[in-house]
Amino acid sequence: MEKLSVEQLKLKAKLVRRHIVEMTGAAASGHPGGSLSATDMLVALYFNLMDHNPQDPQWPDRDRLILSKGHASPALYAALAESGYFDPKTLIDFRKLGSPLQGHPDRRKLPGVEASTGSLGQGLSIGIGMALARRLDKKNYYTYVITSDGEMNEGQTWEAAAMAAHHKVDHLIAFLDDNKFQLDDSTKNICDMEPVIEKWKAFRWHTFEIDGHDFKQILHTVEKAKKVKDVPIMIRAHTVKGKGVSFMEGNNAFHGVAPTSEQVQKALKELS
Repeated sequence: MEKLSVEQLKLKAKLVRRHIVEMTGAAASGHPGGSLSATDMLVALYFNLMDHNPQDPQWPDRDRLILSKGHASPALYAALAESGYFDPKTLIDFRKLGSPLQGHPDRRKLPGVEASTGSLGQGLSIGIGMALARRLDKKNYYTYVITSDGEMNEGQTWEAAAMAAHHKVDHLIAFLDDNKFQLDDSTKNICDMEPVIEKWKAFRWHTFEIDGHDFKQILHTVEKAKKVKDVPIMIRAHTVKGKGVSFMEGNNAFHGVAPTSEQVQKALKELS
């Protein structure tokens, strides 16, 4: 796919955010807050960084993307649709009975979805498996995993961290969508994992910290990460929950609550 400029990426991200608001509003269900915080990373990956082919979703040499925080499926679906995997008009069927656009991604039902996710903490393990398969198959693709700050509470996350470092798994780049909130409260109040970046360093991962809404930082950091060999990568992306919609930003009430019809119109006006 032809790469976009930073300004074009910003416009694409705004469009993806509009889709997220419309999808969750129409369904009266979903997770808008964490979808909006992950949007810029997904847009950078699908429109600039990943080698993939919407006309051939199973292309063996494609880069893989695992959305470990599967509740942020609206952002993934919108990015896939805008990339050309399916008609964006069908996004409005999100969470409807019989729709392939389920609340959490299902790889059996939608082209472009690499893994069925939503049980938190499992995405990194799936990504490691794909990265090891790449090594065995002597391929050159990258596996990207978007995980959440709440998933840092999951034991499986750290089991995967230890395994990846021990086996020197490379071509594996994980993003930590650090929007500072999880379901019930702030991550600091639920189980403070700070200093989280030092923990990843202790597990022998190569680490970066960025502003997860700054496209220049996202693009530059991934390019630097690709130059690191024989070690997995963790990019801690500082983000804002509900990014792009004023009344959702930093407001954990929208973790798993959809906007009302009035709020949809207000949000779309801000994103116009």
